[in-house]
This record gives sequence, C-alpha cells and structure tokens, in this order.
Amino acid sequence: MDLGVNIDHIATIRQARGTNYPSVLDAAVLAEKAGADSITLHLREDRRHMQDKDLYELKPLLKTKMNLELAPVNEMLKIALDVLPEDVCLVPERREEKTTEGGLDLIKNFSNIKNISDELSNAGVRVSLFIAPEIDQIDKAIEMKVPIIELHTGNYADFKGEEKDKELIKIQHATQYARKAGILVNAGHGLHYENVQNIAKINGIHELNIGHAIVAKALFVGWENAVIEMKEIINEFAKS
Repeated sequence: MDLGVNIDHIATIRQARGTNYPSVLDAAVLAEKAGADSITLHLREDRRHMQDKDLYELKPLLKTKMNLELAPVNEMLKIALDVLPEDVCLVPERREEKTTEGGLDLIKNFSNIKNISDELSNAGVRVSLFIAPEIDQIDKAIEMKVPIIELHTGNYADFKGEEKDKELIKIQHATQYARKAGILVNAGHGLHYENVQNIAKINGIHELNIGHAIVAKALFVGWENAVIEMKEIINEFAKS
C-alpha cells in the first residue's frame, strides 16, 4: 500500500508569517527520501496554503509523482492543464471550511465534473474523484470512466464506537465494489498514527493520502522520522 504525503500544512506554517520558510520544496524532497510514494498538495481557490508558484517549482523536482488536489472549477482546470501533474484529484471546496469536508456530489454535479475530468484525461492527466464511500457515488464515477477514486475517511476518523465500526464496513464494501468495477481505490482524510491501522488492513486500497498528522508528528520527532513511522505502520498492517 502506497503512502501519499500531503505537504499542505508545511505551506500553512509558511503562510502564517508570509515568509519563504519552511520550504515546501525541501519537505517534498525529504518526504520522498523517507519513503513517500507520492506528494499530495491542494491548491485552494483562496490560496490559504499552497501558492501557484509552488506547483511549478515542485513539478520538476519530484522523483515520485505529484497528486494535485483541485476544486472542479475552470480556474483550477487551466492551472492543471499548464502544470500537467501526473495525477489530479478533484475535491469539493467551500471557503468557510477548515479543511475539505465530505466528498464530491457526483449525482448533483455530474455534467460539470465529467467535463473537467474529460479535459484532464485528454491532456494525459490521471484523474481521481474524492467521494464518500457510497455505492451511488461510485456508480457515477464508473459512469464517468475515471481510473481512480479516493474514499473520504473523515467520518471513520471522527466517529466512535459502533458508528466507527459501521463506517469502516462501508469503506470496506465501497473498496470491494469499486475494485470489481476496475477502479483503483485510494483513501484519506483524518487519518493519523492511532487510527490508520484498520484502513491499512483493507485489501484493495492502493494509496493512503495523509498530511496533517505527519506534520504534527514531525514537531516532536522530525519530518523524515514522521514519514518513516507512518510508512512503517501502513506496511505492517497492510501485510497482516
């Protein structure tokens, strides 16, 4: 199981003071050296953390691949078609949210998301859709003919007790359903060092995208060590 390291919150710290440090370029390079299989970053419409120039500077430096998260809007489509990352993950976005909350509504916004997905695919970019672990949403992703979905694990991360167990089962079933349809399955949101184990055990998940927890851990153990520890946990439980 691959680990995609999200470096957004390295940029959050940088933007808090408007400095040029900590460097998102250094963070990406060191994460790769520590075992990251891809580098994930979200260029938000309000530019609260990543900036446009970060994409252009990072792209030629990466040895793995760039997974660029974007809202499905024309402004972001134009940037993605210029940068041409290996992967683009289309995500919902609201200005007032602290972080991405929930998945895309592929039923309500089918035409718009499909048009943007098709344009990216035609340019050679691999598209994934960030969605809830719901069968009706997966059916729409199948209809759009996207190669990848990323299942939202935020509810699993937030719930407790029986609710958490039920959400885990939903993620398991959604993964199996999508894999039978030939879609690659990634997952992420709210995963950390104490809750990632059960998600890592799910057969069929290709990649976990994790950022905030790794950045927080790095304050105490160092950036590379934080990446290494998360990778070791995933490897241990993905094989169990």
